[in-house]
Amino acid sequence: MVELLSPAGDFTSLSAVVKNGADAVYIGLEGVNMRINASNFQINNIKQVSKICQDYGSKLYVCTNTILKDKDILSLSKQIPLLAEYDVDGIILSDIALIENCTDCGLEAHISVQENITNTKSLRVLKKLHAKRAILSRELSINEIKNIASKSPIETEIFIHGAMCMAISGRCFLSYGLYGRSANCGDCLQPCRKNWKLSFDYDKNDKVINSSDLKTEEESFYISEAYDNSYRTTFFSPKDMAMIEYMPELIDTGVDAFKIEGRARSADYAAAATSVYREAIDLYQKDKDNYQYNPNWMRRLNEVFNRGFDTGFYFNTPYEINENNKSKYIKKDIGKVINYYNKVEVAEIKIWDNLRIGDELMIQGPTTGSVRHVIDSMEINNNKTDFVHKGQNVGVRIPYKLRKNDFVYKLTKRVEGN
Repeated sequence: MVELLSPAGDFTSLSAVVKNGADAVYIGLEGVNMRINASNFQINNIKQVSKICQDYGSKLYVCTNTILKDKDILSLSKQIPLLAEYDVDGIILSDIALIENCTDCGLEAHISVQENITNTKSLRVLKKLHAKRAILSRELSINEIKNIASKSPIETEIFIHGAMCMAISGRCFLSYGLYGRSANCGDCLQPCRKNWKLSFDYDKNDKVINSSDLKTEEESFYISEAYDNSYRTTFFSPKDMAMIEYMPELIDTGVDAFKIEGRARSADYAAAATSVYREAIDLYQKDKDNYQYNPNWMRRLNEVFNRGFDTGFYFNTPYEINENNKSKYIKKDIGKVINYYNKVEVAEIKIWDNLRIGDELMIQGPTTGSVRHVIDSMEINNNKTDFVHKGQNVGVRIPYKLRKNDFVYKLTKRVEGN
């Protein structure tokens, strides 16, 4: 069976993905992973993370996938035995120098997408080095992946959902060139996502940049006119990948693991993506002859942060672009949990925004993960009410076990253009 591998940038996301069916979780080790701006985990957190994963039957992989210099190799060489002691299952490596350190400690060595693996000969070399798995390059088509997986002597893994990079497997110098912050060391400021201004001859009034000499509708980036009569575009910024509509094709490639991107994203994103792909995988593997795609899956993915969706390089070269969040909902911080009464399933919430029956809440916390609930019952001082003003404590019936200090958000539908 294919493994579903989900991201966790902090304990809240960790709880969210294990509770929503992740077979495995990957986290970043502070200082040596490609999401330096995410919360990440320190070495002394790993034992607790490992225990949580074991409680839910999920494997744990730790990312060390930045460019490593001698001092970094020395530091990691000392930490790898500790990771093994804490029952981590494997290490995701961008540098083959550490494969031996991992295998000597009984840890699986997974080769990062940063290595840009695009052929079977590389996989045979990695087999000789005792690597357990390789994450294949994002720039491969689905047919190329199927061919490589059928001949691979080691396990293979592919990305199926999340952000796409303008550069080959993240090997980009734009952030470093502009700000001195290296993407290859995990510190990308994502200037590619910004709105770029284009200067050109206004007499030509040309509002289109063509990506090739073919100049077809599909290969054009349209430029919008700004307040200062300049023209701006986000042509560096690709849409997010979403392969939920192609589960049969993905499973039939024969790869061993599907990876969801997003360690720097919120717990609700991690929960939604994990839940949706879990359902699709299980449904197909249970009865592939009668499998049917559920349009509700895409609706749920659209409810959390995204830049619009594309299929990456799986079927063609991606051309559509977008910088902004295209989620259907805005998540507003409106309160925190003061107490939760298990017997009556009621949360006491201190709120700093108005609430009414029918409002949809999202509650997130390190142990709770991320859950959603539409309010159907509220009380103040044991009196039922349909509306509560901000600044009050209110009892809300919520059939999920919550914890003190969990964050409470109100979801409102996004107005087009916001």
